[in-house]
Amino acid sequence: MKRRDFIQLTGLGLGGMFLPAQLMGKSVSEQVLLEPFLDVPAKKNLADVALSTAKSSGATYADIRIGRYLNQFISTRENKVQGIESSESYGCGVRVIANGTWGFAATNEVTTEGIKKAAQRAVAIAKANAKFQKEPVKLAPVQGYGEVSWKTTIQRNAFEIPVSEKVDLLLNANAAALQNGASFVNSNLFMINEQKYFASTEGSYIDQDIHRIWPTFTVSVTDKASGKFKSRQALSAPMGMGYEYMIPKTEDKQWAPQGMVLYRNSYDIVEDAATAAKQAKEMITAKSVEPGKYDLVLEPNHLGLTIHESVGHPLELDRILGYEANYAGTSFATLDKLKSGNFNYGSKIVNIFADKTQPGSLGAVGYDDEGVKSRRWDLIKDGIFVNVQAIRDQVHILGQNESHGCCYAQSWSDVQFQRMPNVSLAPGKDPYSVQDMIKDVEKGIYIAGRGSYSIDQQRYNFQFGGTVFYEIKNGQITGMLNDVAYQSNTQEFWNSCVKICDERDYRLFGSFFDGKGQPSQVSAVSHGSSTARFNGVNVINTGRTI
Repeated sequence: MKRRDFIQLTGLGLGGMFLPAQLMGKSVSEQVLLEPFLDVPAKKNLADVALSTAKSSGATYADIRIGRYLNQFISTRENKVQGIESSESYGCGVRVIANGTWGFAATNEVTTEGIKKAAQRAVAIAKANAKFQKEPVKLAPVQGYGEVSWKTTIQRNAFEIPVSEKVDLLLNANAAALQNGASFVNSNLFMINEQKYFASTEGSYIDQDIHRIWPTFTVSVTDKASGKFKSRQALSAPMGMGYEYMIPKTEDKQWAPQGMVLYRNSYDIVEDAATAAKQAKEMITAKSVEPGKYDLVLEPNHLGLTIHESVGHPLELDRILGYEANYAGTSFATLDKLKSGNFNYGSKIVNIFADKTQPGSLGAVGYDDEGVKSRRWDLIKDGIFVNVQAIRDQVHILGQNESHGCCYAQSWSDVQFQRMPNVSLAPGKDPYSVQDMIKDVEKGIYIAGRGSYSIDQQRYNFQFGGTVFYEIKNGQITGMLNDVAYQSNTQEFWNSCVKICDERDYRLFGSFFDGKGQPSQVSAVSHGSSTARFNGVNVINTGRTI
């Protein structure tokens, strides 16, 4: 093989590795995305085949997920369309307990015979695995809900919007960036619809229709004289909404310094792209930060990633127990800290909760992937570590008898397991705006948007960057900064939180493709917060070398 051919083929392979599994499936026409799925009676009949077959084959418990996963991805660069991909994945997964052990099998043959074979295979796998099982699976009880349904509340189905209209919107955003000084710009739009049917031997038949959308872009500016270039990412948030998110509303715009606009329940991609070009130009000549201790004012789009990495992941029970170790580490938040009842995770104003019911969030569903009704629960209460994230076969380890409802599989062909729910920082209780917060800072930095980050294998010591940075002196924004990153550890950082803006500033950040597990799966999760201040945090200069 020639070297050029090898590089080309391996490049394609790496590209496939980074293509999210949710976007994989059979390529289909735009029209197929609008075709109806099986009706509920047909799905129930197929589900009953799986459940009865599993029981007659020796299972003491069984569930089935019949899923149709629809995806559309549009990519543009400057004034050209780079790609449009629509895909459909359709099949079912059967999970059973036999001889006290889990078994799972999946098939894309969604027929009576295909489902019967999958159920028999799942039971056979469970019985084979039982030879090595040391303790039987212990499932927390769950109510059988009968026949129920749940849908994401949307105003406009993104798949019903003509591709030409969506392409025009992205190209208009690109044009706005170029008109305001961008050298390069690429924009993308992801849309996902999960049509899922769950049934179990405990009497639940749950039909769900879930929608998600994510517009994003990268704007780059080059300065030929100096050879410098800077980029600015979109300040959008992926949302559990329909295409109405792409229709900007004036009342959804949030205040931000220096003419920057932040967005809440709708998004103006054209306006954001134009602002991004102006800010990227400003970054070329912005001064480099002086390392030292600063008070940090962190807006929600930025803070969401810090919440995700330093609270969301370390409070997953499988990570705490060490079951999840090879993929992104374990956790410093061990069970002895939880059981002590007094482990100080953050300051007294830090209240962090898990919630699978938040409207507009990526993780919002009516029921999780093992038929548990979604709910909200506290993780950090008044700064104290009070709970974790656990599912039906885990909660007995905590001495609890009710699943938290955070079980999920990325597709019908993957087995469901514990995944992060929406994890959010509660807003402050007293009226307090971003302007008020900045006025109270003598020496600080305002950070908006996500950037590079690093965190250790126990989710404790970390470093976070951002998208844009502004220096604060004596209560005033004095100008843009470059090369900013802050370093801390989880406990020290959350204990430095001294003020949180009220609910008027509360917004959602999201991770559309959060990876976990081996084999790896992705899930979508949101993190809400208001702008918050952290005092005396160590800031480094990422542009300097030792």
